[in-house]
Amino acid sequence: MRIAVCYNQTPEYSVHGESRDRIADNGSHDQAKAVVKALQQLGHEPELIPLADKLMDFLRRLERFSPDLAFNLCEGFWGNAHLEMNVAGVFELLQLPFSGSPSLCLGLTQDKLRTKSLLLQQGLPTPPFCLAEIGNEHPVTAGMNFPLIVKPPFEDASQGIEAASVVDTLLHLKRRIRYIHEVYRQPALIEEFIEGRELNVAILGSKDLTVLPAAEITFASSLLRKIVCFDSKWSPQSSAYKGTIPVCPAKLTEAETQLVSKVSLLAFKLFGCRDYARIDIRLRNQTPYILEVNANPDITPDAGLARAAGAAGLAYAQLIEQILEGVSKRKERPHAQTAI
Repeated sequence: MRIAVCYNQTPEYSVHGESRDRIADNGSHDQAKAVVKALQQLGHEPELIPLADKLMDFLRRLERFSPDLAFNLCEGFWGNAHLEMNVAGVFELLQLPFSGSPSLCLGLTQDKLRTKSLLLQQGLPTPPFCLAEIGNEHPVTAGMNFPLIVKPPFEDASQGIEAASVVDTLLHLKRRIRYIHEVYRQPALIEEFIEGRELNVAILGSKDLTVLPAAEITFASSLLRKIVCFDSKWSPQSSAYKGTIPVCPAKLTEAETQLVSKVSLLAFKLFGCRDYARIDIRLRNQTPYILEVNANPDITPDAGLARAAGAAGLAYAQLIEQILEGVSKRKERPHAQTAI
């Protein structure tokens, strides 16, 4: 099959956030190259198609290639992660089958506030939270216990997350809220920080779902805060990176495995995830608090989802093939036929 492997081209400069956030943006290209290699091994004809600042150029390249389907690795549009759903929406408008979750799912899960609100409405556990809108550095945190963690609600790849994100006093809370407002130009999401085991649960499929072996993120005792921060993912020379160690499969009891698998499946279905997703959890006192529903996780060979697939006996090319089989079964029309 002719497969368009679509990914984000990294902007020349950051429109908001830290300049180092561009390191994470480069991850889209790394994923794309790995997927292309796997598709070639499987006998397909892949074509790398970058999405840069001009949407029409992207559409013209798609039209010229005339793919049977698209492998969607785009995580936003030109440095704006909040537009991730719009890229999937383009494929939907073109009636071009594509990998991964649909636009509505991506839009909901990209907004951490709405994600948490929907989880609570369905009785799924998530840490207590509140929001500090821009201009408000004094949110209502009644009923929430320190330490708290402050996040940008519309970013991914742990952008805006560092040790200083976890705060123990009102003064530090105010400072961190101001940082999110000024640097990321968005409200600040404040959560009660859950001291517990950090687990990742990856799920494959659309109708027939497979829960892969859970992974645990273990932390070196020397780390100031036991969190997965930006440096943990993107700065190999940092103490955070070296001190954040994934273990897969996690050492869980049968009851714990069933518990985290159950809430992960419920979250996957609630948001309409498709093909693959990862649910991030903190397990404390046998309560699996859902931190995030990642409907478009990193699928490079050394990332968590591929690691979990490997623990289940799936080689990387087999993982890509299984995702591809799901896309091939879609009932959308097989080609983009829009005149551009």
